[in-house]
Amino acid sequence: MKTTLSLLLAAGSLWANITFAAAPDEVRVAYSGGSQVLMLAKADGSLDKALNSKVKWVQFASGADALNFFASNAIDIANFGSSPATAGIVRKLPVEIIGVSGVIASYERLIGKDGINTIKDIEGKRVGYPPNSTAQYALEAAISVNKLDRSKITLLPLRPAEMVAAWKRGDIDAGYVWAPFAQELESSGGHQVFATKDLQKDGYLIYNNYVVRKAFAEQYPEAVSAFLRVHQQKVDEFKQDPERAAAIVAKEVGAPVTTAANTLGGLEYPTLAEQGTADWLGNGSATSQSGIGKALTKTSNFLAGIGEIRKRDIPANWDAAIDSRYIRDAAAK
Repeated sequence: MKTTLSLLLAAGSLWANITFAAAPDEVRVAYSGGSQVLMLAKADGSLDKALNSKVKWVQFASGADALNFFASNAIDIANFGSSPATAGIVRKLPVEIIGVSGVIASYERLIGKDGINTIKDIEGKRVGYPPNSTAQYALEAAISVNKLDRSKITLLPLRPAEMVAAWKRGDIDAGYVWAPFAQELESSGGHQVFATKDLQKDGYLIYNNYVVRKAFAEQYPEAVSAFLRVHQQKVDEFKQDPERAAAIVAKEVGAPVTTAANTLGGLEYPTLAEQGTADWLGNGSATSQSGIGKALTKTSNFLAGIGEIRKRDIPANWDAAIDSRYIRDAAAK
């Protein structure tokens, strides 16, 4: 009898572990304060329902903050830029890329004051940028591909809110930043000079990605796949009714509807099925040769070139940095 009871207790314990593994009590999701389709899931609680867990939403100001959160084990999943994600991977943070939340097109752009009409005109000027961000990557890439004299440009690292304040004080002449801060610069006498989408013809894939703690993904793989399915559902909602989606997101993040619409429309959204192919995260083989693998190589070499990371730290391949099984599983269901 004692043996039977022990077996029952053991079986019950095993079942409890399996149930827990399928549905964590809490999932900590980090996001920037800007408009994004994921905010639709925050507004209606659909992510909590899909994960069968309480979602704790953690806001950050820049990709550098997201890396710090990961380093202190304070978040599980985050949506932020490809450039800081690459830096975190090279610095051996125990994280991996599980999906692309949006390819940056006009969402991030260079805003200039009067007299700055082309990218060439920033020579001799003071230009602000958020450090360790996709905006910095795009700005530096624009300087490179347009063969500008970098020594003639005063580059000032500023957080987005600091950039707006510096602009209004007259401390900078231009700023490369994302919405809603780009609109703030535009409403204060600025105009668009250059957009990140202008780099696509030069082979630059700059995007926002979903990054997860490896330990979390290994323990809760179904939760990760469910998260990605919710992302696709919200992309579909946005595409079906952009005005309604923009209004919901605007209310959620405290931005004007026009700002939310501009931001959501300034991204391109590859589907889950597309992301599980060689053009994006790959099908699980030849990861370094996938679209995101090649982007990581290009981005890491760039970051090493400007001293953000050490070249000797760049891994030989990206097999441990990209995990497409979750996106492929999400697309199959």
